[in-house]
Amino acid sequence: MPAPTIVVLEGDETGQELLLEALRVIDRSVIGVDLNFEHYDLSLPKRRETQNAVVQQAAEAMKRARFGLKAATITPEATGDVGSPNAILRRAIEGKVIVRTGRRLPGVRPVAGVHAPISVVRMAVGDAYGAKEWREGEGANEVAYRTETIERSVCLFVAEYAFQHADRMNAKVFGGPKYTVSPVYEGMLKEEMDAAAQRHPNVTYEPQLIDATYALLLSTDGERAMVIPSLNRDGDCLSDLVMQLFGSIAGAESVLLSFDSSQSPGPDQNFKPTVVMAEAPHGTAPRLFGKNVANPMAMILASAALLSYMEDKRAQNASRAIYESTLEAVHEGLATSDLGGHASTTDFTDGVIERVKRKLDVWSTL
Repeated sequence: MPAPTIVVLEGDETGQELLLEALRVIDRSVIGVDLNFEHYDLSLPKRRETQNAVVQQAAEAMKRARFGLKAATITPEATGDVGSPNAILRRAIEGKVIVRTGRRLPGVRPVAGVHAPISVVRMAVGDAYGAKEWREGEGANEVAYRTETIERSVCLFVAEYAFQHADRMNAKVFGGPKYTVSPVYEGMLKEEMDAAAQRHPNVTYEPQLIDATYALLLSTDGERAMVIPSLNRDGDCLSDLVMQLFGSIAGAESVLLSFDSSQSPGPDQNFKPTVVMAEAPHGTAPRLFGKNVANPMAMILASAALLSYMEDKRAQNASRAIYESTLEAVHEGLATSDLGGHASTTDFTDGVIERVKRKLDVWSTL
């Protein structure tokens, strides 16, 4: 089996620094897995220089290689600038699903008694993002309009992946859109959730309206893992809430998935993504740039997530070793300042690398 290729999408400021830390962790000398790396510079200067051509090139490379690891990048606010590379990448690779998982960090007190992991499975495209907007009228009579669309195929993949993900996590599928107010638009996702529930009767299904979902997240017993399928805009907001319920965004990773639209859903049809791109859910943290104090956890966990989608059993073992080693490091008191510790960025990565090596060495004897 040829060595997998990871397309490395380089970024800006602290985002790039943390990407380099993650690459240290998945080096062959650490995990014992041969990986090829193909680099693309997605920094703001390069995107401006190429008028986003480099972003398109990176997307084409991911479609060939299947795997991408992306650093945080700057999205300029000015109209007419190069915009968001994430939006371009999602469209170019025909991304359908974004998965963000919040989890409890050792020593960090969660909010509202939440302890079990929560994954938000949201649409990667459509809904409020990319909608056409305009205004008509003047003064107090001015009216703003927006056209939003969602696709049945995207709803199907979000719902089906949510149930398969919940099955793997021994979690319940919880939440949903505001289908009572919007039975035609938002109801499309609810229809696909109900259909997926029929295909997966072994998965606990507790549909809720989106407003009830927010409220119940703050009052749940927190002992049962949850997977929340959602519209694009709802999922964006939910992800931020879920991350903070666990007291820090550091313990989460974000994964963008594209699928072959010819795949049929069902409990015996494990959806195999055609492209997987992993990244940290945070931004570039410019005030931390060059200080060697930023927390690399989320970016390291993103690299672990990427390995988990590879077919090579050694890569899957390395994925688990990285997840466990990262959380064990925090449990044992090795943490950056945002988690109350005194470790530098490189100190924390060194600690993870040491634990990964030790863990994989021990596992090889069993």
